[in-house]
Amino acid sequence: MMVKVAAVQMSVGPNEEENIAKALHWAGLAADAGAQIILLQELFSTPYFCKDQDPRFLALARSRDEHPALRAMQELARRRQVVLPVSFFERAGNAFFNSLVVFDADGRDLGLYRKAHIPDGPGYQEKFYFSPGDTGFQVFPTRYGRLGVAICWDQWFPEAARIMALRGAEILLYPTAIGSEPQAPEVDSRGHWTRVMQGHAAANLVPVIAANRIGREIGRDAEITFYGGSFITDPTGALLATAGRDEGWISADLDLHAIAAQRIEWGLFRDRRPDLYGALHSLDGGDRGDGTHW
Repeated sequence: MMVKVAAVQMSVGPNEEENIAKALHWAGLAADAGAQIILLQELFSTPYFCKDQDPRFLALARSRDEHPALRAMQELARRRQVVLPVSFFERAGNAFFNSLVVFDADGRDLGLYRKAHIPDGPGYQEKFYFSPGDTGFQVFPTRYGRLGVAICWDQWFPEAARIMALRGAEILLYPTAIGSEPQAPEVDSRGHWTRVMQGHAAANLVPVIAANRIGREIGRDAEITFYGGSFITDPTGALLATAGRDEGWISADLDLHAIAAQRIEWGLFRDRRPDLYGALHSLDGGDRGDGTHW
């Protein structure tokens, strides 16, 4: 089955309504060009507020049923017959999560994922705002394939990618917000960021789509210049399409049936030895080799 996938990257301003309208514009252009699965960046409806610790930003969170970005993108998915994973700041009771919902090509809500790995560092102070996700890593069966979708910092952990692949993901998608390091402006992590996900593709023989944001965003205590660089890989990790540091979208065609055959023939999943991986259940790798810890 041939599927056209796309990734959108854009700058974000202070007006949420305008940000959503911009996302609709770029996603609509990708749909005009035939994209069937369209990935938007992390928390695209607002500036990246995690630059600072400010409880006033908690007011940006909405419930899954009330968030304006979800309502707008669900309608776009239904009207244009496209699959949309949509990132949003979720409030659930007294808890706050960095979450996403996947809308199928008829607009159906296929389920919720809450970001599992929450970073904390200068400019990326997410632990102040988000509880660790409690949904586990999921795979969403859509009209155009089975999607494993995780969020930003999750992309640095090979365990997350492997779990989604084990659960049948045919494509891995990562909405992202990453850029400069406020405490070390000379550092450009774009190459490292790209290569770690290329490795997920190669190790699992599953294509990867990553959508990052762009633009300079200034907070009270820090500023970040998001570097874009959104990309799409083939199942070996080779880059099929790469964005620069400007607004826009990229796309690529994937033959999911051919990739599935390649994945089986290569034998990576056949030759796994989960009986030897007990050390992964500990933080320090302490394991005697028989599944029990020191």
